[in-house]
Amino acid sequence: IIINVFILFLGTISLSCTKDPDFWKEWAQRTLKNALTLQDLNKNVAKNIILFLGDGMGVPTVTAARILKGQMSGQSGEETQLEMDKFPYVALSKTYNTNAQVPDSAGTATAYLCGVKANEGTVGVSAAAVRSQCNTTQGNEVTSILKWAKDAGKSVGIVTTTRVNHATPSAAYAHCVDRDWYSDGDMPTEALQSGCKDIARQLFENIPDIDVIMGGGRRNMYPRNTPDVEYPGDKKHNGTRKDGRNLVGEWIDRVKDKKSYYAWNRKDLLSLNPNNVDYLLGLFEPADLPYELERNKETDPSLTEMVDVAIKILRKNERGFYLLVEGGRIDHGHHEGKAKQALHEAVEMDRAITRAGLLTSIYDTLTVVTADHSHVFSFGGYTPRGNSIFGLAPTVSDIDQKPFTSILYGNGPGFKLVNSTRENVSTVDYGKYLQADRYLILPRSSYIWDTWNVGIFGILFFLLFYGMLCSC
Repeated sequence: IIINVFILFLGTISLSCTKDPDFWKEWAQRTLKNALTLQDLNKNVAKNIILFLGDGMGVPTVTAARILKGQMSGQSGEETQLEMDKFPYVALSKTYNTNAQVPDSAGTATAYLCGVKANEGTVGVSAAAVRSQCNTTQGNEVTSILKWAKDAGKSVGIVTTTRVNHATPSAAYAHCVDRDWYSDGDMPTEALQSGCKDIARQLFENIPDIDVIMGGGRRNMYPRNTPDVEYPGDKKHNGTRKDGRNLVGEWIDRVKDKKSYYAWNRKDLLSLNPNNVDYLLGLFEPADLPYELERNKETDPSLTEMVDVAIKILRKNERGFYLLVEGGRIDHGHHEGKAKQALHEAVEMDRAITRAGLLTSIYDTLTVVTADHSHVFSFGGYTPRGNSIFGLAPTVSDIDQKPFTSILYGNGPGFKLVNSTRENVSTVDYGKYLQADRYLILPRSSYIWDTWNVGIFGILFFLLFYGMLCSC
């Protein structure tokens, strides 16, 4: 199943064909059969599947995170190994959407979770569905590997550092023509009248027995103006639902006769005994979780801690489990030009991968690490070995004779002119400031994605992964 989701045969296609889900499934089957002819492969069946998705974690981010990880432990950095570097099988993946050369996280999530390429901005629907057009939803729904696993009797879970109804996790359970329809308060009246459901509602209704759900997104679960349990005096964190429903309360009532547990802070999460919990809902922030560097260690769990608890609950099922883990704020850091934040998020996801490996066995667990797209992020400048990944290049520009950081973005909010010329970054505290650099090609309010191929790293059955794949 997982190979079906990830591998799509390469070739020239007609755009009209891309609207048919069977087109992508048949394409994947052809590539799978071709892979099986290349060599004698491990044909065992995985009991467990863990997919780690680094949102926006392109190859430059992986490389920079590797160096940062080493430098955090006092090494030069370049020689360091990320946990994913130790995986024996590696491939590259194309990332385009059916209607976009440069993809977004919604269309790509539909591809790698449902095995069907889709339009940007849509989740859990084929390319026949049009973004924001509610009436194109019905009949174009596609199901995900999370549902396939649940139907097969496995336990299933979702862990993310974003909202649990954000683009990546929502493709695992929702069918929505607009990734921004987080709650009904975010939907146009016409869509509501036409019967479309918001993503938060679908989380609890489409696959009502998801065993583990952890991330942010509390405000989308409560009636409008309901004060948040953690920030009762801050109105921006109040509930957003117009239908008056308390989705958390409904979940608690539905599973009250089972071994269930709801947590909204780190203390509650780490105090539970996984052996006594079969269903866990953890919503730790009104929206996304804080960046790892800004995390309140009293109230917000780390990605590693969430993964630890999730696996300990899910692995009790003798039939196995499927777990989707998203390092979602890697992407957010890049969007904001906060390279320091983005790279520390990637290092934290690497810690979570390490922890997952300690809790599972390579003999029955298929672990995949990949990304959905990259960013206009790069680094260079002839820096010597051991140069701080956040430091300056050793030379100045031969055009304006000013220094520049080794990390650069192609566009975004860091663009700044001083007296009609580029700012001298050596005069600012570039070691602490959040903008990675102010040397940019194009000023924008937010950094945008790019369409670089992304890596796929795998343990176990990954001899089936080779070359350039068309996975998302």
